[in-house]
Amino acid sequence: MAKITYIEHSGTKHEVDVDEGMTVMEGARDNNIPGIEADCGGACACSTCHVYVDEKWVDRLPAPDPMEEDMLDFAWQPDPKRSRLTCQIKVTEDLDGLVVQMPEKQI
Repeated sequence: MAKITYIEHSGTKHEVDVDEGMTVMEGARDNNIPGIEADCGGACACSTCHVYVDEKWVDRLPAPDPMEEDMLDFAWQPDPKRSRLTCQIKVTEDLDGLVVQMPEKQI
């Protein structure tokens, strides 16, 4: 299990425990975290689970694959270094303490 902090665009923080093997998106969905819509259900077919990964965590995550990189082109104000799709980040014990911030909106 990993403790993940989701920060809404407004600054409201939600710290939740997410089981290993789930995705960061599923952790948000299952804990009713606002700001992650996940319209495609985790199929990497949209960008509505886009977040900005805290700078301390960027290099600790596996690199995005080409499909995720393509979908990030459709995200709201993507950051070339910090933007990720939460449906593509699998939770492991190594992600304990991960912090992600939602953008102003999802598209």
